[in-house]
Amino acid sequence: MSTIQDMGRYQYLSQAVPISGAMDRLSARIANKALSNGDNAAVIEFTYADAEFIAETDLLISYAGDGVILTSGEHQLPAGRPLFILSGAIIKLTNTPSGSRTYLAVAGGWDVPEILGSKSTYLAAGFGGLDGRALKRADILKSEQRLTESTKKILKSLRGDKVNYPGWSIAVQSFLPVDRKTIRVVRGNEFDWFDARSISVFLSTSYIVGRQSNRMGYHLEGAMIARTKKNELLSSAVMPGTIQVTGSGSMVLLMADCQTTGGYPRIVQVAAVDMPLCAQLKPGDSIFFKEISQREAEMLYIEREQELQQLTIAVQSKFL
Repeated sequence: MSTIQDMGRYQYLSQAVPISGAMDRLSARIANKALSNGDNAAVIEFTYADAEFIAETDLLISYAGDGVILTSGEHQLPAGRPLFILSGAIIKLTNTPSGSRTYLAVAGGWDVPEILGSKSTYLAAGFGGLDGRALKRADILKSEQRLTESTKKILKSLRGDKVNYPGWSIAVQSFLPVDRKTIRVVRGNEFDWFDARSISVFLSTSYIVGRQSNRMGYHLEGAMIARTKKNELLSSAVMPGTIQVTGSGSMVLLMADCQTTGGYPRIVQVAAVDMPLCAQLKPGDSIFFKEISQREAEMLYIEREQELQQLTIAVQSKFL
């Protein structure tokens, strides 16, 4: 399950086209920032990914995320930094138990057509990315040739006759909370449709990511949620991070490829800063939910964006 993704397509929500894009946008951005790519440069999203690829030319790549470790021969390649790879090298991806998704960036970004303002793959409709599908054996990918000046300097400093990389790295963990099993949420539009006991249970007990989970959404297994208000809900806007309660009382956490509207009541919305935590979840993982205010969620988002801006400047300064 490896696809080309970027930060997603937002221009066509009113025509029911999902956002798609990287599930873990933080890791995808950090993989790009390590190369001084733009945040929206296309990356490969590997899910678990017991895979390998061959470098047919010299490459400048980087990767971030918790799903795999990259190796070349006997060398383990560190994440979160630019990696100069020689032509002919075989790069293997080995699964790790700590997460599920990893993002591979290349200098300039991967070269695939832009569809509806994005290079992201939307599998359900079969467009975007590479022919609208997941990658398969013998696929050949090329990089964009439009490199930033900073990226050119990185390549020049690392080019040589062996695998090479700088001594510094970017740690995704430094941008994440220490407790990665508690997901912060704000009240959804229909939060008051559910009884007090259900809300108390929801915010105090764990839920397990079910096997029926994919890029569209995760089914959450745990205590059922009871409604006090039985009104039918007209189809209303939903987005990645929306948690809906089905007619049976079970919950679905919507993810990157989710629909743009839905008829199930929305109990909460995951704070944007914690969506990367959700993206790394696997079936069987256990999580808790913690309510915060909308203002808190907004301030957390702003703080992280400021930190990421500082990171961009810091990486560029390494190659001035």
